[in-house]
Amino acid sequence: MIKTFLIVFTIFAIFMMGVFGFRGGKSRDTPVRLFPDMDVMDKVKSQKPSDLFKDGVGSRPMVPGTIVHSADDSLYSIEFGEGREGYYYTGMFGDYYGQGMPEELKLTSESADAFLLRGKERYGIYCAVCHGDAGDGAGVTSKYGIAGIANFHAPNFATDQYADGRMYDVITNGKGNMGGYGYNIPVTDRWAIVAYVRALQNAKSIPLKEVSQNN
Repeated sequence: MIKTFLIVFTIFAIFMMGVFGFRGGKSRDTPVRLFPDMDVMDKVKSQKPSDLFKDGVGSRPMVPGTIVHSADDSLYSIEFGEGREGYYYTGMFGDYYGQGMPEELKLTSESADAFLLRGKERYGIYCAVCHGDAGDGAGVTSKYGIAGIANFHAPNFATDQYADGRMYDVITNGKGNMGGYGYNIPVTDRWAIVAYVRALQNAKSIPLKEVSQNN
């Protein structure tokens, strides 16, 4: 029984080597791919014609509404600030983090509420999963043992200890376990998130008696 198995196995091994060859061997024949893993796929190379499209041109124009990522030259409504300088884009004045909202935002008493609402929406999308809805660091990811999630109500994150520009910079470039969101969140939305975090901190610091009196 064992002898028969060895004979069959040897014949099978020789057959396989004859069909597929040795690993690393060179051949002019088209390789046999049992698992192609996208090595061969339908695609149109740059500047090549294609009969898939009516005009026969393979290279297609951008979809209407497409925004160039580094488009911060006032031609587009969304800017990511790539390669730009100044407090609005970096959160810094020279070598120092700045405080307050940039003049470029042109905030007024009429637009402030909408700006905070935008910050709340963006915070809920990008930040709450880790930092929690209340900004206390008790988001969903904290339940999985991820360490170092910032609690914005801790004293070291107060305005006089942690500048607005520094918070903006961390959102942009990341810090510690947190990756940067400079390629995901536009400049204006980053500042809106900073403003909303400050609003969360201020709401937390109002005494309950004061709240009840105001109500």
